[in-house]
Amino acid sequence: MDWVLLSEWMKTNLLTVIAVAITGVLIYHYVIERDRAVKLSKKYRNSIFEAQSRIFLSATQYLISGNKDLAIKEFLNAVDLNRETIDTYFALGGLFRSNGEIEKAISIHRSLIARESISEATRLMALKELAVDFDKGGFVDKAIETYKDVLKINRDQHDVIQALCRIYEDTEDWDQAYNYRIMLSKVGHENQSETISHILVQKAKTQFEKGNYRQAAEDLDDAFRFSPSVSAKILRLKLDLVQGKMEDANILLMELLKEHPMFSSFLFVSLDEVHKNLPADSDYSQRLTQLKKSFLEMQDGDLMSAPSVVLSKIRLLKATDRSQEAFELLDRWMKNHGQSDVLKMEYIKLLIDVGRGPEALEQTQQLLKTLHSSLTRHYCSQCGYNSDEIFWRCPQCHTWETIQFRWKV
Repeated sequence: MDWVLLSEWMKTNLLTVIAVAITGVLIYHYVIERDRAVKLSKKYRNSIFEAQSRIFLSATQYLISGNKDLAIKEFLNAVDLNRETIDTYFALGGLFRSNGEIEKAISIHRSLIARESISEATRLMALKELAVDFDKGGFVDKAIETYKDVLKINRDQHDVIQALCRIYEDTEDWDQAYNYRIMLSKVGHENQSETISHILVQKAKTQFEKGNYRQAAEDLDDAFRFSPSVSAKILRLKLDLVQGKMEDANILLMELLKEHPMFSSFLFVSLDEVHKNLPADSDYSQRLTQLKKSFLEMQDGDLMSAPSVVLSKIRLLKATDRSQEAFELLDRWMKNHGQSDVLKMEYIKLLIDVGRGPEALEQTQQLLKTLHSSLTRHYCSQCGYNSDEIFWRCPQCHTWETIQFRWKV
């Protein structure tokens, strides 16, 4: 009875039975083919991985040997093998950039940014690399714009903010340099006070050269609040002289000489240069002469033990036709202190000035036997950059106040 009912039901619902059967067959074949595809895909992926590993190893060997062109060729092979490997594109872009092929690096990083399938983290990384491309290529405006685009996505990018600081300091846009140094101080662990002080001094210097002394004084006050740097004190001394604050100027001069005696020669040269930007009827020259007179009359024992301070005194005495006093001062000093090639040279010049030629010749012969010459007056303690010019910020490594002095003969 049951079989009869079943047979009748199947006749009535024949299409349903056939549909279920076909569906079962399709499901069975789908499962079988999927397993095969997974196995094939895994095998295919493994073969690609092995090929890419060989390519990366070869590219690394070329990089170690310094052959960037062949390394680039290998990375291009890796891209052809699998265009979905993002790391390969980043490696290739970096290689193009380091090889000076900036346009190709830009093209690669732009292509990554344009992809819809990449993650936001990868897109951010590509945007940063593009900014570096523009930066290295000298496209300053585009570099600034792209670095700022990175910060719009994530403001805690220390290296990006540092790059913007460097660009604005290089281009002497001190307002923006100040803003980004403040930002850097918030996201980084390094104290930026001294650098910010230097930047504010540069702002004040710009105002000073325009004759805007009130604004220059305000910027200097801000600089001192961050750090009383050497450059801030020297500019404050110039302002005191321009504004006739002689008592403040004398106090500050003593402070500078005691704290930074090596800057004494540069200090007076720098004060002399202020004349260029002042009106002809200015009293600055008279005030500076008065300041120099106070310095020459100074008898501070600790200060007079510093060779640089003595040298400054000697040169100021010679500049006012007081060579005999300069000679007597140096003669006493050299008998009581160690000697240097520079001071020996000054001593020989003074011997000639005071009419003691034979003694000058004898001293010259002795000096030539032990003379050690130096190429430049100043160098950077951070990277070794050399220059005869004073630099508060090293032109090579961009570090502030790393200048060191050496005697030049």
